[in-house]
Amino acid sequence: MSDTKYWVGFTLIPGIGRARLSRLEQYFGEMERAWQASATELEMAGLDNRSIESIIERRPKISLDAEMEKLERYKVTVLTWQDEAYPSRLKEIYDSPPVLYVRGRFAPEDDWSLAVVGTRRPTYYGREVTEQIVGDLARNRITIVSGLAKGIDATAHRAALDSGGRSIAVFGCGLDIVYPRDHVKLAREVMERGALVSEFPLGTPPRRENFPLRNRIMSGLSLGVMVVEAGKGSGALITTGHALEQNREVFAVPGSVLSSASRGTNLLIQEGAKLVLGANDILEELNLTMAVQQVEAKELVPATKTESLILQILRNLSPEPTHIDEVGHQSRLPIATVSSTLAMMELKGMVKQVGGMNYIITREAREDYRVRVE
Repeated sequence: MSDTKYWVGFTLIPGIGRARLSRLEQYFGEMERAWQASATELEMAGLDNRSIESIIERRPKISLDAEMEKLERYKVTVLTWQDEAYPSRLKEIYDSPPVLYVRGRFAPEDDWSLAVVGTRRPTYYGREVTEQIVGDLARNRITIVSGLAKGIDATAHRAALDSGGRSIAVFGCGLDIVYPRDHVKLAREVMERGALVSEFPLGTPPRRENFPLRNRIMSGLSLGVMVVEAGKGSGALITTGHALEQNREVFAVPGSVLSSASRGTNLLIQEGAKLVLGANDILEELNLTMAVQQVEAKELVPATKTESLILQILRNLSPEPTHIDEVGHQSRLPIATVSSTLAMMELKGMVKQVGGMNYIITREAREDYRVRVE
């Protein structure tokens, strides 16, 4: 979208958030016009004096082209709330971020997402129960959303990836900064099998005040939030507060009444959160059991001539992963058609994206493969 760099520019100006960007968009229509507007025009758009001064002062110091080049260098995609690719579930919340920075990609199956949060200092029990429940959810094609923090967050991301599932990590800083630093490898794996997401522009450090804002995106992307081991004053409980405001389900894994690590989760259960003993408790509460069964029950055979052609190409080029561009070249189909078809085939379990937009046929599709297209 031609206006993208101007949306990016406004994220670089302090104090210009959702409400003010909405006013600018409504008044000017195009963000390029808003970016070039005079102080008088900005006032007519409804901005206060402090915001106008901030724009007038900062705007000449920002090189939009340089910022876009930096985003391209880090392979960051910019989504505004006007883009079709912007997550529909996140768009539902009242304070949805106007701009999302993304490394990796969103996929259709991310509509079935669960946020998992908890203490940064889990017990052995906390780690084990997270691995078990998240692993089962990932095997049922539930995308796991978390914040890449130490403890339960990292355990949830790792369990999802190890179980062959997708994961999304929401940052409280720019996507050029991995926090904590020792999660660089984990962040790379999440990016290859899901997405890294932030509303903060590149270069934004991980400030304390950013993380409550980050938490609302985690719950906003998800159908619900599961809490594992959270003390009474835990930051994880901020996410459940956002979830309730966003009309999302809240789940809590019970712990020992003698453990300070479980006081917050046990209190959540007392206050009405859904008690979770296993993945099925979540699937049933969210009415996903039948949906998952229906997807699994579908025959792993092509439903259209396009699917048939793409499966044949991948089969001929296996066992090596095949890049989407090569599929497009071999099929002579528009790349948009190839991309949307592969996304649907991945949702059905026929193919698997193994990073860098490279695809392979799943073992089941390879065994059951046969053309049934009339």
